[in-house]
Amino acid sequence: MSAEGVQTGPRALLAFAGERPGGALAAIVLGAIALAAAFAPLLAPQNSFDLTSFDVLDAGLPPSWLEGSDPRFLLGTDAQGRDLLSAILYGTRISLVVGVLAVAIQTAIGVPLGLLAGYAGGRVDTIVTRAADIQLSLSTLMIAIIALALFRAGLGGESLTRFAVPLLVVVIGLAEWPYFARTARAATQVEAVKDYVRAARALGGSSLGIMWRHILPNILSPLIVVATTQVAGAIMAEAALSFLGLGMPVTKPSLGTLIRSGYDLMFAGAWWVTVIPGLVLIGLLVSVNVLGDALRDGLDPRRGAR
Repeated sequence: MSAEGVQTGPRALLAFAGERPGGALAAIVLGAIALAAAFAPLLAPQNSFDLTSFDVLDAGLPPSWLEGSDPRFLLGTDAQGRDLLSAILYGTRISLVVGVLAVAIQTAIGVPLGLLAGYAGGRVDTIVTRAADIQLSLSTLMIAIIALALFRAGLGGESLTRFAVPLLVVVIGLAEWPYFARTARAATQVEAVKDYVRAARALGGSSLGIMWRHILPNILSPLIVVATTQVAGAIMAEAALSFLGLGMPVTKPSLGTLIRSGYDLMFAGAWWVTVIPGLVLIGLLVSVNVLGDALRDGLDPRRGAR
């Protein structure tokens, strides 16, 4: 009753690396960034969230390869005297947490709705499709800006600071579930007419059991690709909101917050406060997108047959 699943294991990984070295390199870079962010408390010379560890006399120091630098600060410091390397490690961790958890919410909402719409069809399909169309017609950033601004107006800036991460996760997650719903719906419609699904119905399988035990495992490939690209989109959305001052606070900076905090300092010559976190953000997004493209090519049998 099952169909072709997603192949895993050492051989599959080696084959993927051999056929798509760009994707393998992106996976290595992304893994290195994720590990460095996960172990930030051990790797960072300074706790970027502890304001008492900063010294204003260290503010605006350039990276170690420039004149006037301090060997204690490899990438220099920001306007508060915060070690930029430590801030990037902690900020990358926040950006990755927001991106992954937001995509988890998108998956939890979009995949079941897409499965239901694609399998049931009729009025259910129409309702889900129209809801997705309405959601997609609204800008994700606009929804996030309105929601976060209303939260700040209702509960104050201190509450926004305290609950910044869960708020960003929920807002970004709720704003972009239609991408998963549309992908799951289209893939389900293809699988629902195949022989193994008809056989499952003939044997008396329930609709819920057929969707979750038979159809879902066979539509994982496109969903994995969508999840990869959506992580990049969620990270970018968080960075944009933080740059606008509606995301992470300065006391708990993400990559977007660091870029915003150093924007004005560029005119004073302290370019590293914005440029270095910006390069890390670009590297993170490029790695995720390249890995997503490689997974799309590797999991698509039609591309592999060419």
